[in-house]
Parts: sequence; structure tokens; C-alpha cells
Amino acid sequence: MALLEVEELSVTFRQRGKRTVRAVDGVSFSVDAGEVVGLVGESGCGKSVTSLAIMGLLPRGAGVTVEGRADLDGTNLLRVDRRTMRDIRGRDVAMIFQDPLSSLNPVVPIGRQVTEVLARHRGLTGDAARREAAELLDRVGIPDPTRRLREYPHQLSGGMRQRALIAIAVACRPRLLIADEPTTALDVTIQAQILELLKDLVRDSGTALIMITHDLGVVAGMCDTVNVLYAGRVVETARRRPLFAEPRHPYTVGLLGSIPRLDSSRGERLSPIPGSVRDVLPWADGCAFAPRCSRRTAACVGEPPALVLTHTERTYRCVNPVAPGEARPGAAAQGPAPATTTAGAATDGSPAGEAATTVPPAPREEESA
Repeated sequence: MALLEVEELSVTFRQRGKRTVRAVDGVSFSVDAGEVVGLVGESGCGKSVTSLAIMGLLPRGAGVTVEGRADLDGTNLLRVDRRTMRDIRGRDVAMIFQDPLSSLNPVVPIGRQVTEVLARHRGLTGDAARREAAELLDRVGIPDPTRRLREYPHQLSGGMRQRALIAIAVACRPRLLIADEPTTALDVTIQAQILELLKDLVRDSGTALIMITHDLGVVAGMCDTVNVLYAGRVVETARRRPLFAEPRHPYTVGLLGSIPRLDSSRGERLSPIPGSVRDVLPWADGCAFAPRCSRRTAACVGEPPALVLTHTERTYRCVNPVAPGEARPGAAAQGPAPATTTAGAATDGSPAGEAATTVPPAPREEESA
């Protein structure tokens, strides 16, 4: 049994006088101990709302409805009371938020923000808590940690603030860590250091990690399994190498085509996905990606596409998937639509080398899951 099992998670926002928004619409995935699972997609696809629902950080009451299950070792996190969730949050499940400057309290020293977690969940106080806090800051690579404990968030650089957030998140050695765009506001050098730190934490402690990102470079270097989200639903799930080698859903192909490639010809233009995430159909009326996809056919509209499971355990939600080696990333989103194919008819799982000319270079074999 997986450490975390998310089944048919749905989050709906209602506000008087405005249309109902279903931000998460039946998301299902699992995370094993020591595994890194990615939630990938454009802004507005439901990634962060999914994580906030799991953490119990969405407001409860009128206007917000959370349905489904998020079982952590058999305990449904969506149905526990607030007191129990406060015990679980920080001790068993922790989260690294996207913006450290707004996540840290600006009028409280860094040391107190770390030690209050240690006091709440591990019972450490006084000198013992301060020593442990200094060790945590040193572990995440903050220089002169004893001095930094006395400083305020505005006195730290962006990279240090993010490291302080990580120190708070791992202070109680949680079994599940959720990282919500942890490197968005950082330069590439600091980003690489943060990602290396997270990989070390997973390897050394066996912590399960959910990596939420829109950066496919982060996915290539971190994730074992990748879930691609669009309009609140998972549209494709695969292990890392097969996803990069042979993406099947047109949206996944479009995401890969939107990033620069080292092997591209000089002056070659990127292939962005046309439109925006606001150009969607309700899932009840067909494929939400249909308005932006030139592979759409009559079968894409009318009823939601079924989830196809291949013999390699890859899943995708498309009636006209991209065949292995069929097109360069982005072609499925912008190029001419081919004849309709039967969902799941194409074979899956060809060697990555066969698709090397049609996708971004796959991670090296020794890095693959």
C-alpha cells in the first residue's frame, strides 16, 4: 500500500453572484515512501489547490467543498478534525510554500519560527531547541546558522529564506513532504542547490516528496513518476523516462514543445501551446483541452474522454493520442490534425533512443527510475 493514496479529489469554490469554479476535478494519484511524484501543468491547472486540500489548509465552510479521499496510511486527511490535522501537519506531512517572503512571519526571528515547530511536535524547548534549530539551518546550507537564528526574514536573501522554509518543513522528519514551486523566484544556481538539497533529503530519510512545478527541467532531474494536470484533472501519468521519450497526450507534447532544447537548430522557434488555460470546455461536455488542440475530432466533444491504461501502466485521457515518434513536441498542439486513431491503439514503451529526435533528451539511464 502506498504511503499516500489520493482518490477522486475534487475542490469546488462557490461565491454568490459568480460562477462556480471546480478547481480540482477528480484527481487521483499515489506516492510511495522515498518516491518523488510530480504534479505538472500550467498555472491554473489545480496543482496548488490539490496540495492545499491534502494539507487541510483550504477554508472550511460555505463556499468551499472538498470531496474524495487523501489517505495517509489509511487515515483520510480530508475528514479528520482540525485538532487531529494540526497534530499531523508538520509532524507527518509538511509543505514548502512557493513564496518564502510571504510564508515566513516578517516580525518574528527565523530562530523562533523554527523552534516553535520543534516545541509543538518534538517537545524541545530552550537551549535544546536552539541547538537543533541551528543544526537544521546548517543542514540546509545556511552559513553561520547561530547568527541567522536571531535575524528576521528580510535580512536573508531569497535563497536563504527558501532554505529556512525547508528547515522548518523537515524539522520533524515528516514522512510526506509537499514542495509547491520551491524554486520559482530563485536564480538557476540557487535553484540547482535547492533541488540537490531536496534530493538528498529524500535519499537520506526516505521521505516521500510531491513536487509541484511547471518547470519540466525540474521534473527531468527530480521526479520518478509524473502526473500532468489540465483544468483540474490528470490527463497523463507515466514514469519519467517514458513521459519525456514518448508523450501521448497532446497537452504533454505541447508542454515539452514550449521549452528550449539544447539540440535545436540555431534560430529555431519554440512551439507554444495556443490560447490559455481559460480556453476550456467543462469536462462534462468533452475534453477540456479541445479548444486549444488541433488534433481534436468530433469524438473530443460531447462526453468526457475515458482514462486509457496501457500495458506499461501509463495512463492518458485522450481519444486521439499522439503515436510514439509521430511528431516533435508542440506539433500535436499546433500542427495539422491527423486522421482519428483509436485510444490506446498505439503501442507504448518503446526504447527512449527511438524518440530522441522528437522529444527533449531523456534523462540519462543512471538517473532514470
